[in-house]
Amino acid sequence: MSVPGVLPVVGVIGGSGIDEIDGLEDVHWVEVVSPFGKPSDALMLGTLGGLQMVFLPRHGRGHPIPPTELNFRANIDAMKRVGVTEIISLSAVGSLREELAPGVFVLVDQFIDRTFARHKSFFGSGMVAHVSMAEPVCGRVGSALMAAADDAGVTMVRGGTYLVMEGPQFSTRAESDLYRSWGCSVIGMTNMPEAKLAREAEICYATVAMVTDYDCWHEDHDAVTVDQVIAVLLANGGKAKDLVRAVAPRLAGRTEICGAGCHRALDNALITAPEARDGTACQALDAVAGRVLG
Repeated sequence: MSVPGVLPVVGVIGGSGIDEIDGLEDVHWVEVVSPFGKPSDALMLGTLGGLQMVFLPRHGRGHPIPPTELNFRANIDAMKRVGVTEIISLSAVGSLREELAPGVFVLVDQFIDRTFARHKSFFGSGMVAHVSMAEPVCGRVGSALMAAADDAGVTMVRGGTYLVMEGPQFSTRAESDLYRSWGCSVIGMTNMPEAKLAREAEICYATVAMVTDYDCWHEDHDAVTVDQVIAVLLANGGKAKDLVRAVAPRLAGRTEICGAGCHRALDNALITAPEARDGTACQALDAVAGRVLG
């Protein structure tokens, strides 16, 4: 279980097209048992330039798990159990803005959650908590990623709202137009409740949204072939791996807890009085909330 203040352990959650991290040393895969069920896959552990790294293929190796069936709680809990203190989430998305062309990366700073069939919290009956999501991503990790993008020659735009839909179907044109009217930048199916759960687990979290194509609002949408989308997806995967390698030395130097408050997100979140807490519920939260549950 990670303890805020120790040297960082950086977790990477890889979306479509990213099944591993290149360049890791001392690589081994670990099966992690979580009280919240089975994670998407084993975790790949290794080091990169002396930095401890953990990789999880979000959909499992070979992509057998659709977005709605992802066990987000088990994924985040498993990362917490192996010591992860920072998460970089890599996610393939569609663009809702003309200027965000296929191949562009967006460092997301806000989300709109339109999912409805997923477990969205580690907390519930017997142990209630309410965590602030006003700032859902870690600005410190975001700054490191922006600098790393320059180092790696990756085109990345800072700031944008990620509309998270349930799926597995893509949006209708009416929905796409609606989301554009809300000011959303990109659309995808995987970063909620992932970001909420990372906040509850007191893990710094940042999303790199990798544009594969325009959503259906765009007049050229229907002219894009599957082969073209896959080509962009694979190219994005290569750039994402370059970005991870470039950001590692920029995250390796932290020796104190995150100044953005990520590592203390539960300080004022627990609502249930100690004498009213359910023992079984608290036991399941040993990794996620052990710091505040004692």
